[in-house]
Amino acid sequence: MPDIKQHEYSLLNEIAQDSLVTQAGLSSRLGIAVGSVNWYIKRLIHRGWIKVSHLDRTRLKYDLTPEGVAVFTQRALYYARDSLKIYGSLRERAKSLTVELKQQGINQAYIEGDDELVDILRLTCLESGIQLLDQPNGVILKAVGQEYRIINGSEKG
Repeated sequence: MPDIKQHEYSLLNEIAQDSLVTQAGLSSRLGIAVGSVNWYIKRLIHRGWIKVSHLDRTRLKYDLTPEGVAVFTQRALYYARDSLKIYGSLRERAKSLTVELKQQGINQAYIEGDDELVDILRLTCLESGIQLLDQPNGVILKAVGQEYRIINGSEKG
């Protein structure tokens, strides 16, 4: 896959959504300077990923070329593939943790945190029959980096 910077990908995405978007609009949506938008658009044109049409003297229309669509789609597919790998890995870690809990005779726990990693743990606990408590009372489960941890109520960390 050709090397594509995040701003280039974001520009391709915005142009795919609205081919009549202005550089000022792109600047506002992406939070980058208009001059940077202009530079990236020139780079995308040079790479053959977008083409520009003049609608009138002051209005431009941007269109993704077939090559631009291919690059955009490939990047999206790689992102989806990598996201699924990460999700699968986290699910396996969460399943291992629930097996460990069951082996220790633990059937209820409190989950600390509120993010995507914790959501995966929460789902896995529910599927394995671990009762989730509304307040800490003994065993606390939490995500630390990309790992899940069991913390006894007497510990803090």
